[in-house]
Amino acid sequence: MTSPANAAAPAPGPADRRSPIARRLMRDLFLGLAIAFVALRLAGVEPWVQSVDAFAYWTTRSGDPYAASGVGALGAYLYSPAFAQALIPFVWLPFNVFVSLWTVLNIGALVLLVRRWALVWLLFLPVPFEIVSGNVHLLIAVVVAFGFRYPALWSFVLLTKVTPGIGLIWFAVRREWRSLGLALGVTVVIAGMSLVVAPGQWSAWIASLTANASGPAGTVGWYLPVPLLVRLPIAALIVAWGGLTDRRWTVPVAVTLALPVVWLNGLAVLVALGPILGGRGAMRPTAPLPRPVSRGEREPGVPA
Repeated sequence: MTSPANAAAPAPGPADRRSPIARRLMRDLFLGLAIAFVALRLAGVEPWVQSVDAFAYWTTRSGDPYAASGVGALGAYLYSPAFAQALIPFVWLPFNVFVSLWTVLNIGALVLLVRRWALVWLLFLPVPFEIVSGNVHLLIAVVVAFGFRYPALWSFVLLTKVTPGIGLIWFAVRREWRSLGLALGVTVVIAGMSLVVAPGQWSAWIASLTANASGPAGTVGWYLPVPLLVRLPIAALIVAWGGLTDRRWTVPVAVTLALPVVWLNGLAVLVALGPILGGRGAMRPTAPLPRPVSRGEREPGVPA
């Protein structure tokens, strides 16, 4: 009599045999689309080379990045001087080369987040819109997904969109002070070095943030018509609840809600849900929240 341990393993079914083929097909289709799109941009073919947000970053080469800083205006640069300074080696390239490199960066961010499912995520319209427009939402998704292990990544969010930094409440409510301190400390160091180099630009940026606090006016494109002052406290409550109950998926949801303006392509931040819900290793490190012992309460393990 053959024991179960010695029984031959069942032969793979048709679905099992098709699975590797389907995965390779999805990978190759995505790679083909990505190469074709980058090639069209590199060749400067209209309208493929057009990229509203990437153009705004490229125009910082003028040395006066806040000259036209109205929300929704073509070429409006709204991030900190530190981000513009980091782009200096690249903005002097021809625009078609710059936008091609930026597109490769965004495509790489998508692949890093969802790997072989990148082609499927292109069906989620904010993702292709994000790659075309060239904003930083996919990069913010990378920060959200990997920031549990590498909290210093949050400096990118604080020095670009600013308000989505509300996600750091996760560390605060869980008393992960080291992670919170690292995120804020790296941000302060980068901002401090940038301030020394261009103090006037920091003044201009703060003035720009103040002037654009009411949101876009007369702009083309869909956005959520709910003021930031309404959305921000809701986002804070969501991430605080998520931190207290160990629901990491609340962080990308709160960060999306806390964007200065929730454009359609801003929903690409939600791509971070892929690796977070998938439980990938990069998302694991986070310390549990110790329950504070109230006055007069006996600590566990301590005799009465």
